[in-house]
Parts: sequence; C-alpha cells; structure tokens
Amino acid sequence: VQLQACGGGLVQTGGSLRLSCAASGRTSSSYAMGWFRQAGGKEREFVAAINWGGTNTYYADSVKDRFTISRDNAKNTVYLQVNAVKPDDTAVYYCAFQYTGIWYRTRAPHYWGQGTLVTVSS
Repeated sequence: VQLQACGGGLVQTGGSLRLSCAASGRTSSSYAMGWFRQAGGKEREFVAAINWGGTNTYYADSVKDRFTISRDNAKNTVYLQVNAVKPDDTAVYYCAFQYTGIWYRTRAPHYWGQGTLVTVSS
C-alpha cells in the first residue's frame, strides 16, 4: 500500500488548510485511516482517525472541534480539514493506514505516508 499525502503549507494563525491522503495498491476491501503529526524535537502523536464507513471518527483533545477528518472511499482518499490553526499545530503531518475497518488506537498502523509539512505563522 502506498499513501500519498499533500496539502501542507504555510498558514497564518487562525487560518485553514485541507490535507489529503490518497491510498493505492493492495488496500483490501475495507481499511481505517488516520492522521498523526510530529513537531520538531517531539514524538509523533495521534491527531485523528476514521473507520471504513466514515461513521466513527476519533480526535486528539488538542484538535477536537478544530479539525475534521473525512474520507471518500470511491477515491481511496482521506482528508483532514484543519481550521483555527495555532502555532502549536506546526508539524509534519502523516497519514496512516490500518488493515481493519475500525481504527484501533492501541495498534500501530500498517503503513505510513511520507508526510506533509504544515507551518503556522503567528
């Protein structure tokens, strides 16, 4: 499975971005997707995830009510709408893939995307 993330860039505090991640290859009939991020000098952290059907979503407390994860299974693509950004949101954002229809936070993703950089200016 290959994951291609895009949509990062420079944004001012309070602004918005939409990140996309397209999955290709042997994705299987159903799979969950998620987003993580890693800021400089920090560990990678969970941001959001979505199950195959799009009916269940999960968010880190730090982004809840500001970020929205969604997916288009016809396009094998997951999105992360990033609103009301703060300087602390500056990080490389990675999409992730699990071979399960439901996202399991206790399990490591099977695949990672290459990352897309989001920089928030104050």
